[in-house]
Amino acid sequence: MKRIFLLGITATLNVVVVLFITACNKVEPDKIEAIKDRSGMPIIHATEITTLISDSGVTRYRISAPEWDDFDKSDQPHWEFNKGIHLEKFNLDLKVDANIHCQYGRFNKNEQLWELRGNVKATNLQGELFETEQLFWNQREERIYSDSLIKITQVSHIITGIGFESNQSMTKYLIKKPQGIFPISENGETNTATITPNP
Repeated sequence: MKRIFLLGITATLNVVVVLFITACNKVEPDKIEAIKDRSGMPIIHATEITTLISDSGVTRYRISAPEWDDFDKSDQPHWEFNKGIHLEKFNLDLKVDANIHCQYGRFNKNEQLWELRGNVKATNLQGELFETEQLFWNQREERIYSDSLIKITQVSHIITGIGFESNQSMTKYLIKKPQGIFPISENGETNTATITPNP
């Protein structure tokens, strides 16, 4: 009986030793495949962010967004705001002189260029409301522009047109192809008359 019992223990030990040796003989452990192309992957993904951006030690902008992705290894390094963004621009007295809200935003770092899309609404210091579907803001050139339909609501008029250019405070602007000027009456209703300039 003892011999059979010992043979059983020896056989069990042999199986354990064989399994152990087999496991130890693996040259390398299983590896997760390294990410070779990180161009489509953000280095940072942040949620519910609010941040201030300074230029030469002066606070110039405040950004608020539900999500922020920083694609640092992309062919064109950029920030992306897939769930929208709210931007505020400060003047030298730290007063907000323009603000912009949209459903999607992208900032190309090298060009210092913002692309804003989807129900873009911007307000300047005079309280004028600019509404369009796409807007570009070139910080380097200090210029805001669009080739899309634009609607500008002023105190006494609503102006529509295709495309416009503006300084980045949106206080001096040019509508490229104006389509209509609608005076606003005292009760808030708009006149349906349309003024189309000669080409």
